[in-house]
Amino acid sequence: MDLEHLTREDTAVLTSAQLLEIQTFITEHLHDVLEDLRRIVHCETPSQDKTLLDAGLTEIRALAIERLGEPSHEARTGGGEYGDALELLWPGAAAGSDDDAAAAPVTSEAPVTSVCHYDTVWPAGTLSVWPMSIEGDRLTGPGVLDMKFGIVQTIWAVLALRSAGIAHAPVRLLLTGDEEIGSVAGRPVIEAAAKDSRVTLVPEPSAGGQPKDRRKGMVFADITVHGVEAHAGLEPENGASAVHALAVLVPEIVALAAPERGTTVNVGTLQGGTGRNVVAGRAECLVDVRVTETAEQERVADALRALTLPEPYRSDERLRLELQVDANRPPMNPTPASEAAMARLAQVAAGLGRELSPRMVGGASDANFISALGLPVLDGLGAVGEGPHAWHEHLLISGVAPQTALLAGMLAE
Repeated sequence: MDLEHLTREDTAVLTSAQLLEIQTFITEHLHDVLEDLRRIVHCETPSQDKTLLDAGLTEIRALAIERLGEPSHEARTGGGEYGDALELLWPGAAAGSDDDAAAAPVTSEAPVTSVCHYDTVWPAGTLSVWPMSIEGDRLTGPGVLDMKFGIVQTIWAVLALRSAGIAHAPVRLLLTGDEEIGSVAGRPVIEAAAKDSRVTLVPEPSAGGQPKDRRKGMVFADITVHGVEAHAGLEPENGASAVHALAVLVPEIVALAAPERGTTVNVGTLQGGTGRNVVAGRAECLVDVRVTETAEQERVADALRALTLPEPYRSDERLRLELQVDANRPPMNPTPASEAAMARLAQVAAGLGRELSPRMVGGASDANFISALGLPVLDGLGAVGEGPHAWHEHLLISGVAPQTALLAGMLAE
């Protein structure tokens, strides 16, 4: 891979004056930025509701085109039961005024891609009890932090560059609708776009304003035991309890954890049976595993796939174990390509009077897929805030302009 475009001396980072001009532009248009955010936050987009996902994507597309004009390329990939992926590409621009840039689009270069998921963990109806609101520096609402701000941030970063007449690469905004449930449909689209990009930016929530250079990988397991129901008082011997069998299996699952190697195992839900006086005919649990190394991901995934019921349940032919194991996202660790991109980001941050200190986090994102391919990716460039997936989810308004300027600096040529 040619990393020269990220490190060569003649590809100058914007000056401090240019970066501060971008930051000032966002500050001056802060009301409009937040209204754009309100517009898409108030289109609920839960990961499991295809109708709402389609409506939300339509609204986001409309907003992007209203702000940036018609894209030079547009492609929508159906997600089936999952949210669709939408790719919008705008040409780059040469240095000069906004009018000059529009007159001389740059289309031949590889784009910089911003990957944003528009699905959220919040179910339909959440807005009826929790609309987006502002209290002091805190802006709260379902999905504001994770990660609808990243969409608006990308749009306004391009607008700021245009306003300042700053040259920038072609910009691809890639919107996906199933990140929160594993990116089953989104992953191939993301990987294809990343291979065609000079660098991929993922404006997921930042770590207190810092990017994320390490993320844990994930293994999901859905474990089900099928048994035979019977009356617990009259004829318990005619039943085969799925609950009893799974309860004995759970400690074996938990024992796969290796905290000293950064591997954690969580049995997040365990349920089964139909009543107190019924021998349970079915029981299931959902398992979440986080790993820092690929070898650990493979070890745990193989062990989960090899699970069998412990004795005496294994000998009971009426009991059956069903396993669904998905090594969903590989761990993300620094690669030469991403380290080169991070070095450039550090230069941009320095121009804004900031010092970067990249962080490791336990959560995963679509950046994991890109990093595993050895491609340059920068993650955690989005909002400053806290509480993703929680009722205190919020972003800090004071971080909107600085984070948008940082993103814009990576879009600039």
